[in-house]
Amino acid sequence: MQATDGTAILDRDGLDALVAVLEADGRTVVGPTVRDGAVVLAPLDSADDLPWGWGTELEAGRYRLVRRTDEAAFSHTSGPQSWKTFLHPQREKLWEAERDAEGRLSMQSAQREQPSYAFLGVRPCDLRAIAIQDRVLAGGHFKDDGYAERRRGAFLIAVECTEPGATCFCLSMGSGPAADAGYDLAFTELVDADRHRFLVRSGSPEGARILARVPHEEGDSTTVETARSAVDAARDHMGRTMPPIDLRTLMGESLEAERWDDVADRCLTCGNCTMVCPTCFCTTTEDVTDLTGDHAERWQRWDSCFDLDFSHLQGGAVRATPRSRYRQWLTHKLSTWHEQFDSTGCVGCGRCITWCPVGIDITEEVTALAEEAKP
Repeated sequence: MQATDGTAILDRDGLDALVAVLEADGRTVVGPTVRDGAVVLAPLDSADDLPWGWGTELEAGRYRLVRRTDEAAFSHTSGPQSWKTFLHPQREKLWEAERDAEGRLSMQSAQREQPSYAFLGVRPCDLRAIAIQDRVLAGGHFKDDGYAERRRGAFLIAVECTEPGATCFCLSMGSGPAADAGYDLAFTELVDADRHRFLVRSGSPEGARILARVPHEEGDSTTVETARSAVDAARDHMGRTMPPIDLRTLMGESLEAERWDDVADRCLTCGNCTMVCPTCFCTTTEDVTDLTGDHAERWQRWDSCFDLDFSHLQGGAVRATPRSRYRQWLTHKLSTWHEQFDSTGCVGCGRCITWCPVGIDITEEVTALAEEAKP
């Protein structure tokens, strides 16, 4: 077999060695693992913590963890978390203030040294989501310093998709199933009767440096072609699809569509879709004090446009109905996001479909809007 420059092959021991190398460099390695009946993201002690042999069954409003017939580590779909849980945490202290016995007030930032993360198992759709949040939270005039610092030190190991789930539609959004940019290392997992292996390619100088320290074989043309074919085949097995139209224009022209009433009758405005979405970034701030009133803190926490108070101004909420709040979320995600950040806000991961308690399907809603808009 002919060697292929720039690629390597790792086995299970090699994957464990990679985790050890990253930890030796002082990084906190985070990846998928099984807990509480789901595949969740958590710090890993070793590659043994990965969900070997576990898969998932998905549908709108439904998620099940199932045993596979092989020992694949990454043949599951996205769980309820995304990597924003670590880069843009749910709750973060911004500053604190103290009043001493003489009544003098002192304030100090709560910024602390941020962890150096290595994310193992980042799906291509989530790579795109991280790139979108980079622009939102670290690329404008009002940067989130905590996010920028955590992101600056993050090492991203992508895993290409060969088995998309029933709620996946990344192909429609141009964000998968192949990893094309934004990673330090990219894996393609291959499991056959003879061997379980990972084809690896580096996407940055740091990725190449780390890979050189891990025992591996040189990639060969047969393995490269097998991996490419597996990823290409995934394109034909997407569980969902968006209608092939200009979504930005459709949403802008559908503000008075009757379909919003239909979805409003089903939507609980619980905000699950925004919590699991890898690109939703909205926050609010909370000020708290102790019982003496001498110590105060300001915290930033996630918020949702589905919260009635999210748009509250003097006189009441701007978006008081479920119809207006769902319309705001979907229109911003697919249309006005372009005006703010020059891209869509959706990456086609399907989490909002899977984790909606009443099974509202974003692709179904957009298709219905497109049908209604036809002359």
